[in-house]
Amino acid sequence: MKKECLTIIGTAHVSKKSIEEVKEAINEQTPEVVAIELDAGRYERLIKEKDGVEEDISITKIIKEDKVGLFVASAILTLVQSKIGAELDVKPGSEMIAAIEAGNENHAEIALIDRDINVTLQRAMNKMGAYEKLKFAFSLIYSLFDDEDDELEIEDLKKQDALEEVMEYFKNKSPSVYEVLVQERDAYLANSILGIEKDHVIAVVGAGHKKGINHYLDNPDEIPPIEELTDTKKNGLPWIKVILALIPISFVAIFIIAFWKGIDITYNLYEFFLIGGGCAFLGSILSGSKIQSAIVGFIVAPLTIIHPLLAAGWFSGLTEAKYRKFKRSDIARLTKIESIKDLWHNSIFRILLVVIGTNLGVTIATLIILPSKVFIPLASKIFGG
Repeated sequence: MKKECLTIIGTAHVSKKSIEEVKEAINEQTPEVVAIELDAGRYERLIKEKDGVEEDISITKIIKEDKVGLFVASAILTLVQSKIGAELDVKPGSEMIAAIEAGNENHAEIALIDRDINVTLQRAMNKMGAYEKLKFAFSLIYSLFDDEDDELEIEDLKKQDALEEVMEYFKNKSPSVYEVLVQERDAYLANSILGIEKDHVIAVVGAGHKKGINHYLDNPDEIPPIEELTDTKKNGLPWIKVILALIPISFVAIFIIAFWKGIDITYNLYEFFLIGGGCAFLGSILSGSKIQSAIVGFIVAPLTIIHPLLAAGWFSGLTEAKYRKFKRSDIARLTKIESIKDLWHNSIFRILLVVIGTNLGVTIATLIILPSKVFIPLASKIFGG
């Protein structure tokens, strides 16, 4: 049901003018509900940061739950916003804090209307292909070291013509990410607003969402089922999943058949362990790991290659976490990264980099080196007589 009195304020997340605009609107209108573009997790983090409480991050949990990619993607997005905010002397999310404070002062309810950030990032990663992921990652990293942003440009982004130009560029650059981060969230935010029972509402959202939200509010029948917008299951093609599952099975099958036919597989086994472990070791070392972590990666890699539910990077990363002691201050420093050197000296980033580097090495071994060096030649012996 459409609200009788609804005001949608489109903000720039690192703009001083947006902070003042939000405060003035809430103080003047005294709404029953202030709806903000935050989920529960980001709301808690903003409040903790405002109160000077450092967030507690469990590296072990991130690695064991296989959320390294999500954490790194989230960290990079945070770093980009933090960099712009530092240049403008405005913390990202300050307009949301202003909305919360003004809402509390006027005895308004605070409604969190955004989709869980982890769901959003997972859906984005599921939709992107390998090339698009690399392209998007490089563009984000590049933006960390781009010094062309200024306050005038940030305010200009709230103007419809400039905003549409930027959104169109974003859409062309990474259509999958645009669909998940913008279009899907437009629908989710609109649905959340429609679900608020009170009539007098002020919604504080990013300027890029305002047009889409208004469209869905005017056409609620076009909002997809929320179950579709929150599903994080990867909709990959079945044959791709079958191939990925068959790779380790085929490795084991070839060894068993060769042994059963009386073919000496000693050298092939030696190559398998050396190549698999060697690539894991190299990937770990090149990602800047301790020697102990690389050795652990070397030892477990052959097992993880034939067991698709395990990843060598988990083991090397957990080992790295044991030897590379990190402090709570490393968490706070993640939002203050300004250079590659800062990233390299952050222990949390380094531990996660080891996970990624080791897994990348094992992937190269599994998909490229082992088939050509070990299994195709061995299969030729088996079926070639």
